[in-house]
Amino acid sequence: MSTATQNNADLDRSFLTASIPDLVKQLSESEKISLLAGQDFWRTTPVPRLNIPAIKMTDGPNGARGDSFYHMTPASALPSSTCLGATFSTSLIGSAGSLLAEETKARNAVCLLAPTVNIQRSPLGGRAFESFSEDPTLSGEMAAAYINGLQAKGVSATIKHFVANDQEHERMGSDSVVASRPLREVYLRPFHIAQRKSQPQAYMTSYSKLNGTHCSENKWLLEELLRKEWGHKGLVMSDWFGTYSVSESINAGLNIEMPGPAKWRDANLVSHMLRAHKIDPRQLDKTVTQVLEWVQKLTKANEDMVYEKAIPEKTRTEARESDAKLLRQIGSEGIVLLKNEDQILPITGSKKVAVIGPNAKASVISGGGSARVRATWTVTPYQGLEQNAPSSVDLSYALGCLTTKFLPILDENFTSLDGTPGFDLFHYALNDNGERSAKPALTEQWDDSDMFMGDFSHPDLGHEFFTELEAVFTSPITGQYEFGLCVTGKGWLWIDEALVIDNSKDQVKGSSFFGGGTTEVKGRYNVEKGKKYAIRMLHDTRPPPVAGGATTPYFMLGVRLGAFPVFDADEAIAEAASLAAKSDVAVVVAGLNGDWESEGFDRPDLSLPMRTNELISAVAKANPNTVVVLQAGSAVSMPWIDSVKSVVYAWYLGNECGNAIADIVYGLKNPSGRLSVSLPKREIDIAAGLNAKSARTKINYEEGIWVGYKHYNARGIEPLFPFGHGLSYTTFEYRDLKVTAQPKKVSDVGADGWNVEVSVKVQNTGQVEGDHSVHFYLCPPPETATSLRHPQWSLQAFDKVYSLKPGQSKEVTVTFDKYAVSHWDEHWDTWRAEEGEWTVRIGRDAQTMEQEATFVIDEVLEWRGL
Repeated sequence: MSTATQNNADLDRSFLTASIPDLVKQLSESEKISLLAGQDFWRTTPVPRLNIPAIKMTDGPNGARGDSFYHMTPASALPSSTCLGATFSTSLIGSAGSLLAEETKARNAVCLLAPTVNIQRSPLGGRAFESFSEDPTLSGEMAAAYINGLQAKGVSATIKHFVANDQEHERMGSDSVVASRPLREVYLRPFHIAQRKSQPQAYMTSYSKLNGTHCSENKWLLEELLRKEWGHKGLVMSDWFGTYSVSESINAGLNIEMPGPAKWRDANLVSHMLRAHKIDPRQLDKTVTQVLEWVQKLTKANEDMVYEKAIPEKTRTEARESDAKLLRQIGSEGIVLLKNEDQILPITGSKKVAVIGPNAKASVISGGGSARVRATWTVTPYQGLEQNAPSSVDLSYALGCLTTKFLPILDENFTSLDGTPGFDLFHYALNDNGERSAKPALTEQWDDSDMFMGDFSHPDLGHEFFTELEAVFTSPITGQYEFGLCVTGKGWLWIDEALVIDNSKDQVKGSSFFGGGTTEVKGRYNVEKGKKYAIRMLHDTRPPPVAGGATTPYFMLGVRLGAFPVFDADEAIAEAASLAAKSDVAVVVAGLNGDWESEGFDRPDLSLPMRTNELISAVAKANPNTVVVLQAGSAVSMPWIDSVKSVVYAWYLGNECGNAIADIVYGLKNPSGRLSVSLPKREIDIAAGLNAKSARTKINYEEGIWVGYKHYNARGIEPLFPFGHGLSYTTFEYRDLKVTAQPKKVSDVGADGWNVEVSVKVQNTGQVEGDHSVHFYLCPPPETATSLRHPQWSLQAFDKVYSLKPGQSKEVTVTFDKYAVSHWDEHWDTWRAEEGEWTVRIGRDAQTMEQEATFVIDEVLEWRGL
């Protein structure tokens, strides 16, 4: 039972109607200071004397994890944000936000640390899958819909990471050097749009610096821009361990240091700064007032939840059916059909289908890091293809290759000592001699052998202890099994008391546990099918010296034990090719996973891991009717693209992954997803390819406004697949694009009243009912008075048409406002629109434009703020 929750239950509810200014006057200095940092990892600090409650938060963008990394509460896992962006449906994303609100409340929380709206400046960024898009308009519109869905149900969004935290390399100390125009037009624009359309109740600052100053202590960013220019009335919190100062961050307007207890905002330190006049008492009161206003707003919206007695977090099993339906819809609408020669998809009729690949029978539902959730249920691609297959389809399976960075975690072949699923854990304190105590302080059963224990504690253990895992392994094969062990301390593995792995010396720092763990140390053991073996793993949390340091200053504790049968890689690929040759269609399910895309590190290149490309090429050579289903959060290269008939880009699809894939493969759903990011052919084609990393602490955003498709278009570079690309099982045509009325004069309506309405008719000209998103691009006048270079065209509006039957037409109407036509004028330090004739076009993708309509801006349009 948490202290914060218990305290809330003991409070009366006078805070609900209290005057915040009066409360601030009643607070002692030490009480005020206590409110400026979290109480613990997930809660704000209560003040019981004045009946001020604590507020609980939870991660994250893909689902509400709850208050434990170690023992996560099973949750609904949404598709990755790149998939959400690919739906181009704000109404659908609003429904996703609504679902997340219910999930957040089921964790007894009223604040969700999401959405992430950082721009995919490079697809190699470790957290790229958490962001919606490379395009700021799409990102901002999706964020606003997501936030409105959340906040309509009384849950605070926490839009993040504010701002320019677009890569993981040296993220704590890197300095994002961004000129004012790209900063405003690209990186701040999603936040700007979301602030105007949804007023997120909380912001989270980036780890990194912006133009020389850490974002958590950047007064221009937090006070001048966010609060004064944009009018933000809510909270600003740091990312976890992203506060680096005392007076600087308070003076800049950072409300809360997270997590707690305070490291920088210790009562003695802040009091000392007040005495030294490094902090004005008025600034302290202002910062505290903003905290209390946010807490009161959420308390009023969730009165019974905030004040209820401590209860365990729960899984929303009662909503399983409706949640699954929505998650499946989001997944299938976000899947992008990249290629489909000879209409190889959908698979219909009587066919033998070989399902091949390392991801086919794996639960790849998300990228890694703080976005990771423990899914209430999962449907693997193979399960989805099997369970939804027409009766005339005959499925077979081959692994092909293994492409995980780490060996798969312990599966159903490993059981607890009593035979139940999972394994037994014994946690031992250290005795006076530094050795393991005779009896465990805590015994438990668990079923996930990838255990990040950063938030695990027990009163009888302290910070240094031993964890022992015991299990019974029943071998499914005769041959060799390989085991792998990653630890943050020292670790050993015994099988039938034979030492198989010693990971206690000569350690090499790896990417596990946010960069705080070792690389995986492996060992093999001969096994016989059906025979039982005693498994014992011991983890000493006290680490020996390792190379390098952690990417985040978490108190790292973690252990990961994996196991998989040893197999001949060449034979596995040959067997997959042989199976493909005997089949009518081969479906290869491959891609990345949370081992490769994760918070804490960036990807080195665009390649699929290990021998994936070799497997796909071998299968395609054996069977010309090869379909490739790719799971990834951002772009990957495809050297085999000309050898396969079809490519389905499936992102990370959450709980309903397999069913959503089956919907597209079998034609149960007509694909309507369109790429939310450009897919480059080569790393060198990426706009930020030469300056995506911190170099002597600085990341120079030298590409300026030319990010994503704007870069490819301006430089004449052909991407592998362009932003906005996406095929369907039917066809759509556009006609009658028109401006319904030329915009009114700015002098008559002002910048806020200026707008122009545009419409186009979209017709289903094929044979199948389908959904279709219509993308409106704006082209500025070819010659401008400012002589500034602008993108040839940029996405400025979109809408989605549903259930358009063959032959049916529908008119789609959008409105362009001042945001759509304005650029940031560095000379005048304001937003301005170029005067002259503007052109509207419809984009098949970001490189292929159709139709044309024009309007005129004949007066200066200039503005600031929202």
